[in-house]
Amino acid sequence: MEKQSTDTLMMIRPINFRLNEQTAVNNYYQRVIDGIKPEEVQYKAVQEFDRFVEKLRAKKIRVIVIDDTEDTDTPDSIFPNNWISFHGDGRVGLYPMFAENRRVERRKDILRKLQQNYGLKISEIEDFTPYEAEDKFLEGTGSMILDRPNKIVYAAISVRTNEKVLEDFCRKFNYRAVKFVANQTVEGKRLPIYHTNVMMCVADNFAILCAESIDDEKERKAVIESLEVTGKEVIEISEHQKHHFAGNMLQVKSIDGKPYLVMSGAALQSLKDFQIKSIEKYCEIISSSLDTIEALGGGSARCMMAEVFLPKSI
Repeated sequence: MEKQSTDTLMMIRPINFRLNEQTAVNNYYQRVIDGIKPEEVQYKAVQEFDRFVEKLRAKKIRVIVIDDTEDTDTPDSIFPNNWISFHGDGRVGLYPMFAENRRVERRKDILRKLQQNYGLKISEIEDFTPYEAEDKFLEGTGSMILDRPNKIVYAAISVRTNEKVLEDFCRKFNYRAVKFVANQTVEGKRLPIYHTNVMMCVADNFAILCAESIDDEKERKAVIESLEVTGKEVIEISEHQKHHFAGNMLQVKSIDGKPYLVMSGAALQSLKDFQIKSIEKYCEIISSSLDTIEALGGGSARCMMAEVFLPKSI
């Protein structure tokens, strides 16, 4: 059986972090910060990144840090979980991206480094990127919340999470999809949330869920039932808390097996005491301030961490 959580993460240290105009068209979490120079944005993002990595390593979580490259203009490279996933059988998934300037984040040299410098084994690459030619997208574990032991993928259908590509993923990786539409209110209209991982998180024994973002009652019930049938305590968050990235969390483990739930400082501050107590029944919380990254990037802690389940080379 696959493990739900890993003790190894890959993270990309940014070089040209800024607000990406190509993603802002349907990422309603991005916002402009007035009166701040580009070099200051980059400086603050790197400070937040480095502090975050330090906190993870202090808890004995392995973090493989890869530097972004100046060869390409990749303002969102800090969010690698959208273009790649790593699996326990040695397979790697490469995913079709909505924004053209995010497609160049996919770097073959990173795969070489993981094998040569870190002794990890890659047996096969499942490449879904040809779907970009059809304007069909599936942005990795941003689009898909994987319940790895139960082989279930939770997916909020949107422009960035296409059903056809999702079905292809399920065929190749032997998953079953629980599909739904998750919405948020934007200027008085209910519009699809761009990534599933801003409204839910699945851990070993619990799940964080913004149930009220699933407007269709049947779909909402189906998601909750699926989580409960697989033994998860459902900890609900509000749309207000979701807006502060309280759904953008990830359970990880230390090298000695201790579980942690990782989130941003803003996410933690938005939680109520009873929600924190519910989480802490199962694992300790790690939080770090990501204010600049969240505001301009429209993503948070979970988006910054690509889980590495690859086996070691023999």
